[in-house]
Amino acid sequence: MTPAQVLAGQTLRMMREAHGLSLRTFADLVGVSPSHLSRVESGYRLATDSLTRRIGAALAELPVRA
Repeated sequence: MTPAQVLAGQTLRMMREAHGLSLRTFADLVGVSPSHLSRVESGYRLATDSLTRRIGAALAELPVRA
């Protein structure tokens, strides 16, 4: 696990939480298991290009909570 992986995972978690989404709900939206998404958020796994695109698309369609 590299510092960049950890930072990317932390950023993803912050963005997910800013939208008020649970890990399970967001994992369902992007088509992965909650355990896989948790590993990505904690920096233990890299998101594939495909997953990165699905995450971006899902976040782009969600309103940001105030």
